[in-house]
Amino acid sequence: MDSTQLTKEIANLGALVDALPALDAARLRALFHISTSTGVVDPPPEMHDWIRGFFGSLEATLQQTIVKVTNLWTLEGALFNGLRARRPMEAKVSGDLETEIRSKLKGPFFTPLTGTPADSFGRVRGKHCLTASNIAKYDGYHGVIVFDEPYPLTFDAEAVADYLDTALEWARRAHAEDPAARYFFFMWNCLWKAGASILHGHAQTTMTRDLHYARVEAWRRAGVNYRMTHGRNYFQDLYEAHRSLGLTLEWGKTRVVSSLTPIKEKEVLLISDALDDDLKQSLYRVLRCHIDRLGVRSFNVALYLPPIAPAPEDWSGFPAILRIVDRGDPLNRTADVGAMELYAASVISNDPFRVVEALAAA
Repeated sequence: MDSTQLTKEIANLGALVDALPALDAARLRALFHISTSTGVVDPPPEMHDWIRGFFGSLEATLQQTIVKVTNLWTLEGALFNGLRARRPMEAKVSGDLETEIRSKLKGPFFTPLTGTPADSFGRVRGKHCLTASNIAKYDGYHGVIVFDEPYPLTFDAEAVADYLDTALEWARRAHAEDPAARYFFFMWNCLWKAGASILHGHAQTTMTRDLHYARVEAWRRAGVNYRMTHGRNYFQDLYEAHRSLGLTLEWGKTRVVSSLTPIKEKEVLLISDALDDDLKQSLYRVLRCHIDRLGVRSFNVALYLPPIAPAPEDWSGFPAILRIVDRGDPLNRTADVGAMELYAASVISNDPFRVVEALAAA
């Protein structure tokens, strides 16, 4: 079947790949294993009205298409339920959330000079933030980027760029103090569903020694092994594979990818040759799209970079990568991560094709 006759949705992924030009299909299959199964349910008559009210129709639930996608190089995987993927993406968050957030902003980050410790090399003052030393560290160098704006969902493009610039300057000072600490990691956890213990807007930064963190190292090794096997850059092929399905955008020099193997809902990858102005602006655009168009309130951001000083491993061809993911409604007590995510594969309810449509309109 011609790809133009297929609806672009995750339930049709296998058929969409089959309809691609041969070279595109071969590249995609070199990166991903895709399989489809059908889940059958036989509900009693007493459930029929409840099902219609919740899912819109009884028939849609009786045979459900499940798509399993596995990245053959990073071994990250996702299970998409076609029924769940067709649900509206916009989350309706109660107005009580803002009241709850604002009631908890007068904490130690509100007066960071007296409410937080400094690092051994002091503090870095950005235009819109100030660094602190994390009081309960999970690595030798573990800092906090405390935002001047306390409300965690309020930020502009200049502020986002400054958070990243300040974090990188913090990393340079940590490395100057300890040259063996060369592996930089930046993360931004927004609200409690994303793991933030303090609601005041902030990000975190670390510098580690000897080897990068396990998931970053896994991506580096995937890149090396792919290049040795296929003679091509893994990250460029990853982008091209998504592009062939219509799951990418280009914002300046930044390549935007709606991931086929998201770690959780609405994951977007931003790929660039360097942490440049385009990449910083793109992060802002994705976050505002997620918040303003898709109803996201709690999110994680992670930055993958090569070491800031030469390392013994092969990092050639490894780009700057930002990963952004929705962590669900903060007012919903159900966790978005369970045993499947911890020990098997991510279970995903949002369709990557709908995510890229929202980004294209942002």
